[in-house]
Amino acid sequence: MEKIKVLFVCMGNICRSPTAQGVFTRLVRTHSLQAQIQTDSAGTHAYHVGESPDQRSQAAALERGIDLSGLRARQVTTADFDAFQYILAMDRNNLTLLLELAPPARHRRISLLMEHASRWDVDEVPDPYYGGAQGFAQVLDMVEDAAEGLLTHIQAHH
Repeated sequence: MEKIKVLFVCMGNICRSPTAQGVFTRLVRTHSLQAQIQTDSAGTHAYHVGESPDQRSQAAALERGIDLSGLRARQVTTADFDAFQYILAMDRNNLTLLLELAPPARHRRISLLMEHASRWDVDEVPDPYYGGAQGFAQVLDMVEDAAEGLLTHIQAHH
């Protein structure tokens, strides 16, 4: 079976998308699906290429047993639209940018992560960058919910 590749995308790839990658990677590991599912994250902008995730994101994730310290920010590339079957945007602005960058034949691979959530009735993960610690915890809560739904979706369709 070909590996399913999942890409999480936010603006700078230092808060929301690396958090989503870390949460989803742990979920994949918990279900012993590492051989079938590969995860990555990227940003629509090149502001932080090569940098580690935001220290506040790392601290909030570490409180839940998720280590983001090994991740490095990168920018989305056109090759990602062929390489990844699932490209999940954290908000509508990044969704729009991804749809503008992607060839029309790849648009069906792109969606909002929160479409997979069951306990949150919102379609965007808010950017916690300019807020306090509570924003980073909320991002984790939202992403954990959506990650479970995403994994269920992937298992049902592959």
